[in-house]
Parts: sequence; structure tokens; C-alpha cells
Amino acid sequence: MVRRALRRDQRGARLGNAEDLGGVPPVTGGAIRVSEIFGPTIQGEGTLIGEPTVFVRTGGCDYRCGWCDTLHAVDPTFRDTWRPMTAEAILARVRDLSGGRPLVVSLSGGNPAIQPLGELIALGRGEGYRFALETQGSIPRDWFAALDTLVLSPKPPSSGMAPDWQAFEACLAAAGAAPRTVMKIVVFDAADYRFAREAAARHPQLAVFLQPGNLVTGKASPDEAADLEALAARMRWLVETVIADGWFAARVLPQLHVLLWGNRRGV
Repeated sequence: MVRRALRRDQRGARLGNAEDLGGVPPVTGGAIRVSEIFGPTIQGEGTLIGEPTVFVRTGGCDYRCGWCDTLHAVDPTFRDTWRPMTAEAILARVRDLSGGRPLVVSLSGGNPAIQPLGELIALGRGEGYRFALETQGSIPRDWFAALDTLVLSPKPPSSGMAPDWQAFEACLAAAGAAPRTVMKIVVFDAADYRFAREAAARHPQLAVFLQPGNLVTGKASPDEAADLEALAARMRWLVETVIADGWFAARVLPQLHVLLWGNRRGV
């Protein structure tokens, strides 16, 4: 994750209703608002790290995290770059990128739970594709149960956002036992680490993946090189903290794509 300033009405406050994409009019007719589709590349983080993956990044988010690293898929000022696409058109692009060979399709954002993704998942799984989705757990969808992997990523204090635990519970209920559901939490500092421990205690049934926050120096550009020295230091601190704390159920992983390509898009 990249810590950077993000325009918002008030730090820690959500902009608008979860359904309105932060002020962006909803797409009608069942279309999906797409920011970008790219791959195959590897999944760079979490439970599927290293898996060959095609990414479908949707546009719009009901959160405004202070360190968001995908502003192009979040901030409404980028909405002119988001395309309304049908499920069939998205799957055709995924099929083209993968050469028709089924692999993991990662549904991300922004918050992909805003979008009507049920038809895409059903069509893709019918052709052997597997679907993973990451969301902060603010909007439950009945089609969560059709996923292969659901990653719930509640936002820690450093984000400036407060998780809605009631909505988080509703997301778990919507998913049921069908997908593999895990929790992933970004950690920048000691306050974030305490939050992660408390979140894990709320849901001991979920595997927990911890990810050190990615800071950048200089201008906040999507293509800026990552500060790998600082990132390694934060990774060492997080590993040492977890081990000293005896939290042996937690798994600490880097953002592998950041180590390989910095903060470039489309990799």
C-alpha cells in the first residue's frame, strides 16, 4: 500500500452511501464499471501470492483510505477512464489475455463489491476460471458464495477509516462456507498491529495475512519506484513483532509485485 494524501471531505469520514461509488452515478443495465483489466501476471499478496492471475479492477469505492495505492480506481476524478462493460465482454477480454486457458481471476478495485459481478463469476466458472475477490467487507453480496476465494481486508487506523463490523459480519454470512475466506490487514505501525490482533480475535476462524505498508518518497506517482529499503525495514519490524508476541497463527507476507516492479500499474 502507498501512503499518500487523498482528497476527502473529512479524514476518517466516508463520502456518501456505499452504493453511490463516492459520488459517481451508478451504471445501469447490469453493466460493470471497469478501471482496467490486465495480466496474466502473478498475484502479489495474500493467500494466493505467486498464483498466475488476470486482474479485473473495477472503478469506485465507498472508502477513502489515506494511503490508497489505486486512486485511479477510487477517486471520482478518474471516472472518465472507467468503462461500463458487460459480463460477457469482460470474460471475452479475460479469455483473450489468458489464451483461453482457465486461471485465477482477481476482482479488485476500489471496492469491487459495489459492482454487479455475479453474472461474470457464473459465466467464468462455467469455463473453468477461478475467482478471487478482495474487499474491506463493507457491502455484502449474495454472489460472494460463488467465489473461490474471498479476502476481507478491514482497514486499520492508519487508513483514516473505521471498519463497519456489522457489515463485515454480513459479508461473512453472505459467503457462507463456499469460498475460502481469509482476512488480510495492512500494518504501518504499532496502532495498526494492535488493530490486527483485535480483528483476528473477533474472527479466530479466519486465516490472517499481515502485509507491511508500502511508503513512497517524493511525488506520489503510480509509476514511482518503491522505497525497498524502508519496506524491508518495516517487514523486518513486523516479523519481529509477530514472533516476539507469540502470534504464530499470523502469516506475514510482502507485496511481491512491489518488490519486483515498484508501484507500476498493470503488472
